[in-house]
Amino acid sequence: MKQTLQLKVSQQLTLTPQLQQSIKLLQMSTLEFGTELERYLQENPLLERSEDSDVAHESSPDEPHEAPPREGSEAYEEWGSGSKPSHSGDDSEFDPILNTPEKPGMRALLMAQMGELTLSSRERALLTLLIEEIDDDGYLSTHIDEICQSLPEELEVETEELEYLRQLLRQMEPPGIGSYNLSEFLTLQLNKFPETLPAKTLARTIIQTHLTLLGNRDYSKLRKLLDASEDEIRAAQALIAQLRPRPAGGFDGEDTRYVMPDVVVRKFRGRWIATINGQAQPKLRVNNIYANLLQQQRDSGNNLSGQLQEARWLVKNIQQRFDTILKVSEAIVDRQQQFFEQGEVAMRPLILRDIADELGLHESTISRVTTQKYLLCSRGLFELKYFFGSALDTDSGIECSSTAIKAHIRRLIVDENNKKPWSDNALAEQLAKLGIQVARRTVAKYREAMQIAPASQRKAL
Repeated sequence: MKQTLQLKVSQQLTLTPQLQQSIKLLQMSTLEFGTELERYLQENPLLERSEDSDVAHESSPDEPHEAPPREGSEAYEEWGSGSKPSHSGDDSEFDPILNTPEKPGMRALLMAQMGELTLSSRERALLTLLIEEIDDDGYLSTHIDEICQSLPEELEVETEELEYLRQLLRQMEPPGIGSYNLSEFLTLQLNKFPETLPAKTLARTIIQTHLTLLGNRDYSKLRKLLDASEDEIRAAQALIAQLRPRPAGGFDGEDTRYVMPDVVVRKFRGRWIATINGQAQPKLRVNNIYANLLQQQRDSGNNLSGQLQEARWLVKNIQQRFDTILKVSEAIVDRQQQFFEQGEVAMRPLILRDIADELGLHESTISRVTTQKYLLCSRGLFELKYFFGSALDTDSGIECSSTAIKAHIRRLIVDENNKKPWSDNALAEQLAKLGIQVARRTVAKYREAMQIAPASQRKAL
């Protein structure tokens, strides 16, 4: 072994703390971004919220679009008739989302109802066991016999005892909880209709013996097996359509997620213009009193000196985050002007590289900007990634976006004759008439992505 000294020249990319913070803030959603800023405000005394209007985002002088017109003018009506800010005062302690009443879950509701019943401790324990066995749809996923076998023998639990408690469970709200399957749940609902209803007997037979045929819309086979006319089958189908498919419908277990748009798009002087949503952009600044004191002391060893530098970085990175979001949004809106005018059928093909090359940014930066960032326009709320789609060639030589093709397929299916719905081949032929050459398997892939049933299941009497 011999020790030697060598000189080596190499290049290495090092991410400074400021750059790491900038990337971290850029890829956050609005909700995560707000939570992170709250953490910084609590940990860094040199940061504070600013009530000055001049810290809000302002367009740079070289930006092409003009400022919004004054309220009350004719141009203001064209600028947009969206909702105006309902409150601009200082009410930072009030959060309407946190003050929303919590929605009770399905099992919590059942346990509360069980507390109102006169039951022994043994019955309460067994009924609690049944409630825990219920799946998210409200069905009892495990049969009573299997539950009995899984319990210790010394408890001496009989099937009849559990069945009695299951029937008790089915009478709770929402009704039908604890049913074994769809057929049992539909029958339970159907029994509440008057017996004089003409279609009730036939509907019960279909539910109990031929539910699969009804789901597959095999009406010809249903008519033969039930020896019923088309009008009778139609009446029974209409009655079944009134029933609920899931006992726990409305108890999905997930809270509603509220999304605040980062960008607002309005029409101004004939063009659609993107602007940053001021409600989503926080107003932070460095505390000038502390900053001046630190500059007078010139004590670089003070902990506050590091926090001052961190606060300045954060304010700069916040502004950079929204500047980048605005640049990317403006580029997207500029390329998708026809979408805002005509809808999905006019969506142009667009990929991340197109925006990256135009703005001189990396594709990964565009991906971070467009993930979990939302745009609000007159057509609704969209994630920025929604405006990107692959391109397919048309007979006219113009590329067509996959989003536009999906819109065409959806429109064709909506306008089709439900007695003779379009097959995937027929849909491909109809698209060809519009100048869009698409293979049948591509149509099937897009149709399944939109969760549209095949032609055999869209057929109606």
